[in-house]
Amino acid sequence: MFNLLFISGKNWQLSLAELTAYLQARQISFEIQHFAKEFFTIQTQQTLDPMVIGDLGGTIKIGQVMLSLSSQQVKDAYVKHNKQAEEQVVEALKKSDIVNQMVKQAKGKVFFGVSVYLEEDHLKARAGEIQRLLGSTIKDELAEYGKKARFMGFANKSQGQLSHVEVLKKNLVENKSEILLCIGKETSWIATTIAVHNPFEFQKRDIYKPRQRKIFGMPPRLAKIMVNLSGCTEEKTLLDAFCGVGTVLQEALLIKAHVVGTDINPWCIKAAEDNLEWLSQEYELRNADYRVVQSDVDFLSRKIGIENVDCIVSEPDLGPALRQIPTTPYAKKVIDKLTPLFFGFIEEAYKVLRPDGMLVVVTPYIVTRSGQVVTMPIGEKAENTSFVRVKPFNPEIFAKNVTNIESLTCLESLVEVDSRHLIGREIHVFRK
Repeated sequence: MFNLLFISGKNWQLSLAELTAYLQARQISFEIQHFAKEFFTIQTQQTLDPMVIGDLGGTIKIGQVMLSLSSQQVKDAYVKHNKQAEEQVVEALKKSDIVNQMVKQAKGKVFFGVSVYLEEDHLKARAGEIQRLLGSTIKDELAEYGKKARFMGFANKSQGQLSHVEVLKKNLVENKSEILLCIGKETSWIATTIAVHNPFEFQKRDIYKPRQRKIFGMPPRLAKIMVNLSGCTEEKTLLDAFCGVGTVLQEALLIKAHVVGTDINPWCIKAAEDNLEWLSQEYELRNADYRVVQSDVDFLSRKIGIENVDCIVSEPDLGPALRQIPTTPYAKKVIDKLTPLFFGFIEEAYKVLRPDGMLVVVTPYIVTRSGQVVTMPIGEKAENTSFVRVKPFNPEIFAKNVTNIESLTCLESLVEVDSRHLIGREIHVFRK
């Protein structure tokens, strides 16, 4: 068994849903041991290549769990400054391989960092203090090995985490020298970072691709998550029926899927082709298989063929770019106007998907001035078309001792709201 720790992105539910879908699609046996907004611990039956972080859009760091402790013991040591508890933590660190790994990797002076993630909000103001105290403990342990060390910490009491950029620039992953301390309500985990998300790659695919469509664009990070939610893997065929400039297609092409895009706008067709050609060259994707076709969504099955694709990942029109929070009646008008487009798409998607094929579709999620949420009744239409809704979280993926799973297993869809936009995204997954 292998115990891994995952640091989630801003939308933790989306991050966890993507991670579980990714593992399931690759038939990697796993169990969720713990989940919180900041981190998850997962046990797998086989090793996980750290490079998988490049395939994930919602994971910031991956750590190899080296040690688990009682959270009360950790709090007593680093919040209440209890000497006996501090000594117990030191002894536990000595028995683990954490410091020894750092020593083996270091050629001279050890440069290391600590990041602290806390499940309980009332402790977050102490994150920086806990970080410095654990850093001091590790520094003392390194001294016993005869190693001088420099600790990367912060003066701010509430800042207890190194960013992924800092970890990358200081080569902390290669040197096994970033320590993750994740304090849950009952159990705490200490891990060594084995992988970190590279934001520069997503930035490159976002702002350096030759053709842009910023107003209507989807971030590559979210496109990657949606591709993973569809269960797409190498050699499968993925369709985006509203491909725009090809962001979803790009992320699918990177995992060596066969990709097909359609759009009614001829400018988008040319832009997507240019971007996919650029991606193929930039990432040296030999034998990249992609095609982009101009088509109205109503004629999708005629253009693509019946039962010709394994996965569909699409974000149709989400409505006008709003300048202010809408009233409930106006939001309902937006939904009513878009509904025929979405319902027609659902019918065509069913035709072009192979049996057991997956559909991931985004619908508008609008919070109005009164606080009411206005959404599209896409689920009923999908079920009437013979699709089966796939909930993001199945009870079987959680360890038996994990509590409060009902807060996740009750979810039928996932919501992504960007503070810059007044219309959010509701992400649905269906199986044919």
